[in-house]
Amino acid sequence: MAALQRVNVIGSQISVCDTPHALDALGERLEEGAGGYVCFANAHTVVMGRRDRSYQSIVNNSFLSVADGKPLYWLGRSKGQALGHVPGPDFLIEALMRFPDAGHYFYGSTPEVLRCLTVSLRQAVPGLRICGSFSPQFRALTAEETEAHLGMIRESGAKFIWVGLGAPKQERWMAEAWSHLRPGILFGVGAAFDFYAGTVRRARPLMRRLGMEWLHRLAMEPRRLGTRYMVTNSLFIWYALRDAVAGM
Repeated sequence: MAALQRVNVIGSQISVCDTPHALDALGERLEEGAGGYVCFANAHTVVMGRRDRSYQSIVNNSFLSVADGKPLYWLGRSKGQALGHVPGPDFLIEALMRFPDAGHYFYGSTPEVLRCLTVSLRQAVPGLRICGSFSPQFRALTAEETEAHLGMIRESGAKFIWVGLGAPKQERWMAEAWSHLRPGILFGVGAAFDFYAGTVRRARPLMRRLGMEWLHRLAMEPRRLGTRYMVTNSLFIWYALRDAVAGM
């Protein structure tokens, strides 16, 4: 399969595709059995990449890195690229509906969230084949623990591994794990687990269309996200302006 074109968004190489094209590419990758991982990039992750080139390299060397955040979509479009808006939570449901029999594994979050998540997804996608789920310890894992987790996932037979560890932890985990889980494909979908489990309320569709989902999340978790969004959003605008002046 020919690699999809990418566009430079303040140093992160974002795949030029919308959800249907990403699903088609996913189907071809599944047939090839090559494995890989998919990143859902937003302003926060591309700013992290600008400040940490090892993280940026992970995003740039993925099978797909799509524009989860509206600011990336707008910036890509301003460069004349037909960048699509591919939110991770929406893509999760679309992929489950397109490939219900592929075998799905859910890695991350808490046992209670995973229990509610799997119940909810089975109701949303009849016939969905869930191969398993696991909530890892909320600390650095030992080499033995990591190998045990990878072994569980391999033995499950899942082809799609959905990872909800949050950025940047989930991207770093996927970059290290994917070659051990081939032909499985890994997806870093972060808060999608909480949304479908019903433990966190997602922004209304209108706010999402206007690119204001971050404001909804800020209102829900002001202490945790206040400083992050203030710094991230400001740096995203600054880096974008610098690159525009430099002709990048």
